[in-house]
Amino acid sequence: MEIIPSRRFRGTLKYIRAFVFVSLILAILFIIGIISVIVLAKVEGAPPLAVPQTTIFYADDGSKIGEIHNGQKRYWINLDEISPTLINATIAVEDRKFFEHYGFDMKRIAAAALADIKAMAKIQGASTITQQYARNLFLSHDKTWTRKLQEALYTIRLEVNYSKKEILEGYLNTIYYGHGVYGIEAAANYYFDKPAKQLTLSEASMLAGIPKGPFYYSPLIHEKRAKQRQKAVLTSMIEAGYISKKEAEKAYETALVYSRHHEVAKKQIAPYFQDVVKHILKTDLGLDERTIEMGGLRVYTSLDPKLQTIAEKHITETIDQNSNIQAALVAMEPHTGEIKALIGGRDYEKSTFNRAVQAERQPGSTFKPFLYYAALKQGFTPSTEMRSELTTFTFDNGSATYTPRNYNNYYANDTITLAQAIALSDNVFAVKTHLFIGEEELVKTAKQLGITSQLKEVPSLALGTSPVKVIDMVNAYSIIANNGKKAGPVFIKKVVNYQGETIYEHKKSEEQILDRDIAYVTTQLMTGMFDARLNDYTSVTGQTIAREMTRPYAGKSGTTKTDSWMIGYTPQLVAGVWTGYDKGQTIDKVAEKQYAKKIWVGFMEEGLTGKPVKTFKPTEGVVGVYINPDNGKLATKACPVKRLTYYVAGTEPSEYCTDHVHHHKTKQKKSNENKEKENWFEKIFNWF
Repeated sequence: MEIIPSRRFRGTLKYIRAFVFVSLILAILFIIGIISVIVLAKVEGAPPLAVPQTTIFYADDGSKIGEIHNGQKRYWINLDEISPTLINATIAVEDRKFFEHYGFDMKRIAAAALADIKAMAKIQGASTITQQYARNLFLSHDKTWTRKLQEALYTIRLEVNYSKKEILEGYLNTIYYGHGVYGIEAAANYYFDKPAKQLTLSEASMLAGIPKGPFYYSPLIHEKRAKQRQKAVLTSMIEAGYISKKEAEKAYETALVYSRHHEVAKKQIAPYFQDVVKHILKTDLGLDERTIEMGGLRVYTSLDPKLQTIAEKHITETIDQNSNIQAALVAMEPHTGEIKALIGGRDYEKSTFNRAVQAERQPGSTFKPFLYYAALKQGFTPSTEMRSELTTFTFDNGSATYTPRNYNNYYANDTITLAQAIALSDNVFAVKTHLFIGEEELVKTAKQLGITSQLKEVPSLALGTSPVKVIDMVNAYSIIANNGKKAGPVFIKKVVNYQGETIYEHKKSEEQILDRDIAYVTTQLMTGMFDARLNDYTSVTGQTIAREMTRPYAGKSGTTKTDSWMIGYTPQLVAGVWTGYDKGQTIDKVAEKQYAKKIWVGFMEEGLTGKPVKTFKPTEGVVGVYINPDNGKLATKACPVKRLTYYVAGTEPSEYCTDHVHHHKTKQKKSNENKEKENWFEKIFNWF
């Protein structure tokens, strides 16, 4: 037996002590490093969730009308909204020890490394769910050491700052399932047309296998490979104790029915309306472009899909398909101000220009209700009379003249009442009224009603010569319909972020813009366009559509050389229709001049089907009396025609009509004589 010399032993012991010392130092440094990384991860907090999420628009009934996803469909849902079967399938195949490790599975990493060394190639992955989630938080997937280091740091930050359930939720909402689909909710909708909560074992096991190779294992592209992968997932679930072998076999044999609706391009629902919503999110709510497009917002709008469909239908059916004429329609609820339907053109794919909110067109006589409201405020009444005759007006201190003309150059050449003037759309009466009360009054009233366009204080403004927006006009009519209260326009009711937090909610606010009683009288004046009792030298302007109406309406039409309008309402709904050519082409065809009215009445009648027939309820400060519509005086039994007309209390007429007294007395005398003769005949008959 050889004895080790003491010098040699001491040398060996020295190296051992050095090794132990260095190892201890390295261990301490390693522990300090680990602690430092953990502390740093805690200090830096949770990593920002930079993953884009699909923003979804909902209609008033909760149905989805659109989304913004830039080619990547992503929906964020809570973990309890995901099928437990899908969760189990994902954990079984991706990271069976997910709830046991702290972000890194060291045994799995070592096993994968040995397998790769033996094969001399990358054949086995070892990424945990947390690591994959960390990778998903990066928009780029560059295979560099810098990115891998960042990914590792993100993994630690996730584990330190989030619970396992939160990490699992994040992973399932960000993992890629192919075909531009991110997250399990989008995948469930895309592949099976159902929410993630309703996935069956067969469906869940198929989806859980896709992320390993979204293209390679897509059942829509390589169904055979996808089935092989599904089998591997089911086997993993058996090994993990989630399901029995019998359940796995049944799930594998179950034939899956895939949704194919996504392969056909769907027609957008209310695209012009959605454009307005996006604009409001940016300008009024102050959200940036990225948040709007990729923030996973849930935007709850005021749109009524049924009314939108009806509006589109009547525009399509009314306008000649070979015509290049354009159309715009806005419908809103007067009491809430909510926009229920909006069309900005006949074909969004051909033109995204929104004629409902962007175009400014001459409103014609639809501007007159604002004028007559201002006149009523200045002391006019529905019985106020003026002459209707061809008149040349001088303005600008005598330096300019203006000669308005009535439709077809028809004039009464006599006095007519204000009630007749608006019903017959008499232009001379309107300009006289405008100049009498002062041109600034109409501008002031229009601005009160929310008209945002520039208005010229000229005589022709009474006839709607200054261009305006359809949305502004409909909103102004809505205020009048709501007895002077402004409630809208409202497009967005609520906005929720991807975390389920409400970041905006509309609060109903009714600001009293106009005098309640005068607004009501104005509404009653606008019912006249459909009432033949106001016919005079010409017929009321709504006679062509009056027969199609089954309930009381108030409204006003307007026509210029290039524009045709119809705006009207019931207590439940206001709608405005504009038709015309984009490039100022004149409307020459008789049929085209009637488009706006026909679309309007068709939309209103069908849109209100099933709704109760409501009349306009009088306000407290008005009085209704029967008058002779021809002269505006109180009607008597002698008057052949009488009409219930409303006035602001104290302004109603006190003078009775005497125009038909003589005719009535003569008629009464003849009637008495006839009765006397009849009595003699009866006496003789009875005697016989």
